[in-house]
Amino acid sequence: MATALVTGGTSGIGKAFAAELAGRGYDLVLVARDESRLSRTAAELHDRYGCDVETLRADLAVRGDLDPIIDRLTDPDRPVDILVNDAGFGLNASLLAEDTTIQERAMAVMCTAVLILAGAAGRSMKARGQGIIINVSSVSAWIVKGNYSAIKRWVLTYTQALALELDGTGVQASAVCPGWVKTELHERAGVARPKLPGWAWVEASEVAQCALDGAAAGKTVVIPTRKWRAAVWFLEHSPGALARTVSSKITKSRRSDG
Repeated sequence: MATALVTGGTSGIGKAFAAELAGRGYDLVLVARDESRLSRTAAELHDRYGCDVETLRADLAVRGDLDPIIDRLTDPDRPVDILVNDAGFGLNASLLAEDTTIQERAMAVMCTAVLILAGAAGRSMKARGQGIIINVSSVSAWIVKGNYSAIKRWVLTYTQALALELDGTGVQASAVCPGWVKTELHERAGVARPKLPGWAWVEASEVAQCALDGAAAGKTVVIPTRKWRAAVWFLEHSPGALARTVSSKITKSRRSDG
């Protein structure tokens, strides 16, 4: 049976990916920091789908914690067919703050770990001539919301560059860029949810489905739902001032709720 490794696989979009992959017949390797949530999620998925579920406890901001994941991704006797780099968190910190600890952690988890793990998976998959790498970016890559937008823009551009390097090898690299998703990300970050209409919110399960289908179809950039694809097209073809205006309104809506 094919195997998928999902970072951040115990909550939010990552858990939705794990469930969708299990439903499609994949065995799983889940990576997260919380041992108890890992055990609980593994048991839930095994009981529901009958798949084998391995767990790796790791803090992706700690370089040494990446080594067991790299070993698993590159194990020739137990190939990983799909890597989903989802681990991450929201940011609610000023770029002018003297203490940059949270910003540095965010870049370690959502940039450095993605670079290292996708690179390891890519080398192993290229040698086998097949595989899929999905990195979770965001529609935030097209607007300006502090360092979070900068990080997600990096993930998008990095994935596009990786896809070019892997072209013709049988390995697909895709960036999934969802709009606002119904998860606990905002609450965990201490950020008020933006005041957006109901239609603007996307279910995590829909993100996972669209990402897997898009990657299988060879798409480098996957934007779930027509409404968000239209929004991104509009942002790409509008003056830069528009993105700044949208960003300002979102930021103000959060502050008014905080």
